[in-house]
Amino acid sequence: MSFTEEILAGIYLIGGPNVSHSEDATSFLVDCETDLVMIDTGAGQSATRIEANIRNAGYDPDHLAAVILTHCHIDHIGGAPHFVEAFGCSLVAHDLDADAIETGDPLQTASHLYGTDFPPTPIDIRLTGEENILSFGGLDIRCIHTPGHTPGSISICIERDGKRILFGQDVHGPFLKAFRSDIGAWKESMARLLELDADILCEGHFGIFKSKEKVRSYIESYLKQY
Repeated sequence: MSFTEEILAGIYLIGGPNVSHSEDATSFLVDCETDLVMIDTGAGQSATRIEANIRNAGYDPDHLAAVILTHCHIDHIGGAPHFVEAFGCSLVAHDLDADAIETGDPLQTASHLYGTDFPPTPIDIRLTGEENILSFGGLDIRCIHTPGHTPGSISICIERDGKRILFGQDVHGPFLKAFRSDIGAWKESMARLLELDADILCEGHFGIFKSKEKVRSYIESYLKQY
């Protein structure tokens, strides 16, 4: 059985531990009117289930214009080859994580931790610098460089219906040498996310937080731990 959750008008949770597969980080669908954009793709085993979730939400995945990958770990990128092959969408990632995805590096993608391989997969759009704005169907999508968990981690910010929704996938870490993690950079990234004063936070593993207070409290709770 497939499940979806509408978070805000035209923004859906379509994948994750309780949605598609236990190994998946969360993935999301954004309706940009003439285009569809996905944020992350799960670990790969459930790609067809996530595709079914898109259809069950009332959308045609043939309209997928892009998949934005928030960082290079397998639980976020594993389904990307399926969606590229099936629908011809573009892949977007930050330049500092793109090489790991393009080479299928087993340590940097963490695929070895899942007992699998990630096939080398080309990135079509390499983000650079502190912030990039991508436009799809008239919707501006802010891709904010938030290094720490990995060098090329990004967070995504969208304005809709008077609300600011933030996709901060692995706010919580973890921070490992094999991931090229940087706690100092992460703290600066979290300060930047707090400045956004988002109304909704969609996190990669621990839920969706719907109020400015809950978003701030969640981020600050991890800053206190480190």
